[in-house]
Amino acid sequence: MAALTSSPWIYVVVAASVLLDVFLPLLPSGVLVITAATAAAAGSTTVNGAGEGTAGEVPSLVVLILCAATASVLGDLVAYRLAWRGGDRLDRAIARSRRLTSAQERLGAALSRGGGALVIIARFAPAGRSVVSLGAGAAHRRKRDFLPWSALAGLAWAGYSVGLGYFGGRWLGSTWFGTAVSVLALFVAGALAAFLVKRPATHPVSPGRRAASSSLR
Repeated sequence: MAALTSSPWIYVVVAASVLLDVFLPLLPSGVLVITAATAAAAGSTTVNGAGEGTAGEVPSLVVLILCAATASVLGDLVAYRLAWRGGDRLDRAIARSRRLTSAQERLGAALSRGGGALVIIARFAPAGRSVVSLGAGAAHRRKRDFLPWSALAGLAWAGYSVGLGYFGGRWLGSTWFGTAVSVLALFVAGALAAFLVKRPATHPVSPGRRAASSSLR
């Protein structure tokens, strides 16, 4: 891992992992981003401590954020387009899953009310990105209603993950303990996001608000 984080290939690996985890949510894309950012913190600490101008290849935080955010948006867009073209087969697959059906209904209602912040929150929840991207495409939501929120979601998630790794490495050291604490903080954010995504389903929309939402479609 140390050899990878000190190589430019780390950006390719991070981008590929983030791009693909919309289809394979078990991929450890967040862990990779945090590990790379922790290596950046360790490299900058070494430079400052040694008083030297350089200390080998240190991952750039800005490039890491841009790679992760761009790959996140591209992955969302691919899933969105595939779901859009999925037709009846995808609709039947979603209908067989009560979780996906419920999530699609909540997403549709939120986007109709202009509540695209749900897209950002869901980006932090386990598999939330997949549900949102596929649900928006299957429901044929307009790209202009979805894509800007997807970009904000990708940037927020990438910035948060890189920040966790960097500041965790600076404050706790570039050890397994520091990385573990940063990853735990990412999981805590994911659990909170999952709670917030599920919460709207427990609050029925009033007839007045439902009529107002219908008028905006």
